[in-house]
Amino acid sequence: MSQAKRGRLLIVDDESELLDALCETLAEENYVTVGASNAAAALEALAKQDFDILLTDLMMPGMDGIQLLRKALELDPNLVGIIMTGQGTISTAVEAMKVGAFDYVLKPFNLQTMLPILARSMEVRRLRTENIRLRRHVERLQYESPRYQMIGSGPAMQRVLQLIAKVAPSDATVLIRGASGTGKELVARALHFNSPRRDRPLVTVNCAALQETLVESELFGHEKGAFTGAQQAKPGLIEVAEGGTLFIDEVAEMPPPMQAKLLRVLEDGHYRRVGSTKECHADVRVIAATNKNLEEEQKAGRFREDLFYRLNVVTIDLPPLRERAEDIPALVEHFLTTRQIGSVRCRVDPQAMEALVRYSWPGNVRELANVIERAQILAENNVITLDDLPETLHQHTPPPRSENVDPLNLRQLERRAVVTALERAKGNKVQAARALGISRRALYRLLAKYGLDHRADDAAPVA
Repeated sequence: MSQAKRGRLLIVDDESELLDALCETLAEENYVTVGASNAAAALEALAKQDFDILLTDLMMPGMDGIQLLRKALELDPNLVGIIMTGQGTISTAVEAMKVGAFDYVLKPFNLQTMLPILARSMEVRRLRTENIRLRRHVERLQYESPRYQMIGSGPAMQRVLQLIAKVAPSDATVLIRGASGTGKELVARALHFNSPRRDRPLVTVNCAALQETLVESELFGHEKGAFTGAQQAKPGLIEVAEGGTLFIDEVAEMPPPMQAKLLRVLEDGHYRRVGSTKECHADVRVIAATNKNLEEEQKAGRFREDLFYRLNVVTIDLPPLRERAEDIPALVEHFLTTRQIGSVRCRVDPQAMEALVRYSWPGNVRELANVIERAQILAENNVITLDDLPETLHQHTPPPRSENVDPLNLRQLERRAVVTALERAKGNKVQAARALGISRRALYRLLAKYGLDHRADDAAPVA
């Protein structure tokens, strides 16, 4: 193994004999070593060269090791710091870790003690560098349009986006798994538009939407006269997708006879049109998606095991929305922008947003998009309130802040407030709603809740 493969070390110590010994010994272990006798020299070296690990003494004249590490991390946040000291205390160790030190080594130490620490440090450095590379890939992901952009900064979605960034440039077959509404088609689009095939067609076939007798003709095409009604030859979707990507949605719904023919396409690219004896060759990348458990489908005899393994080259598992609640505010903002209704963009008040975040979303992102679209239509003054959301979300609003209020008394106070507002407004519901600080729909909901007639002359004081 060459020196460069083990990593670059900057070693800082004001004891010249120890510094020389460390540099020489670790160089023999295939590390590139650079020595510095003080913090100023170390910072100068960091400004000129890239290092993987900073191995520094704690107690030095002038700037100590912790101060040096703090400044070094400002220059390179991914540098891995190790503090060496002969005066170790718990408080010093805690302070070093707070600054960002990866480890803390007590002097004197031997080579067998130091080498495992350096190996772990290099692994940390590798992971940090890889994360930066993947983050840059994710930031460079291209989308067909803003409407089809994948939104999510939480760890679950970041893992998905990083996997897309890794897999998209290849021709690997991808299986996308996830419940309905989690965004499987968005993943397929992201894979296609970040691949070398982006300028060729992306063709989608939904197996659940096709009659079983038509699946073969749709996928492979047919010749004139191949069956009743085939008055002319027709290319199949595989042929239409030539050079591009074929996205097979709901692949678990594909009839068993077709599964064998799809397997052959995946294995060697060959297929035949219905009614033809001529072999055709397809140059397509296949991406498949399913919301079913394919392992259970195999056991039930509904899905071929060999096809499953051929599709399952790379799997992308999409989390349900309930497992990525931290992404809901960003998704809401995305839908308010890309699915804006009207000339003025709506905003969401805090209570409504809290209800959106607390809800379990059985329909996942698709359900959230539909709820936001509905809420924009119902919103007054371009503000989406709790009253603009479906009733199923109302139970997910936070409980009253005061725990000492009797719920019965709270209901009485709310009912009395409604009646009083109607009395003062002489039955005018618009004015009453304005006085209560709520929308007319919210007022009607309260009237129904407390059994009050909508007519003004029935708004009598509560006994």
